[in-house]
Amino acid sequence: MDLKDKHIILGSNSPRRKELLKGLNIDFEVDTGNEFEEKFSPDTPVDKIPELMSLGKSHGFHRNLADNEILITSDTLVLCEGNVMGKPHSREEAVKMLTMLSGKEHKVITAVTIRDKEHEITESDTAFVHFKELNQEEIHWYIDNCKPFDKAGAYGIQEWIGYIGIDWIKGSFFTIMGLPVHLVYKMLNDFIV
Repeated sequence: MDLKDKHIILGSNSPRRKELLKGLNIDFEVDTGNEFEEKFSPDTPVDKIPELMSLGKSHGFHRNLADNEILITSDTLVLCEGNVMGKPHSREEAVKMLTMLSGKEHKVITAVTIRDKEHEITESDTAFVHFKELNQEEIHWYIDNCKPFDKAGAYGIQEWIGYIGIDWIKGSFFTIMGLPVHLVYKMLNDFIV
């Protein structure tokens, strides 16, 4: 991809997002300085929450962008039976989330915002995941050994729980992992003219 001398900044400290963006074979730096407080109104449509959070992270960036800089921010949400699942704040909350996901289908929405000094676009991608029935021993082992406290829904599809627990997915594996790279590639191509 020809970045036309643009400098890409990833506004995320997620190891998964860094790994996935590297897969596009573009140079970028990570800068996580941000003043955005992740909260939303209770009447926000659920499917719009990730876009709102991604856009908020973009506008909460700690400094003005230079003429040649493009900032990428993102947010992932897990939705199961009407319950919005962000990152768990405790072991108990992680257990509760994985117990709720056990034996059910859930939706994963990841939004991406790309912004420079003059323009911005935000888009999202949705995937569906189904877990087998997870027993409590599996749930506790995973939480204690993999510590998924930085992951929406308390799990990483690329980790042990994904290997043993996911029956099927519909949609992009990478959207579930936290960055729909096919969408990022398309958005960057549309953005850099």
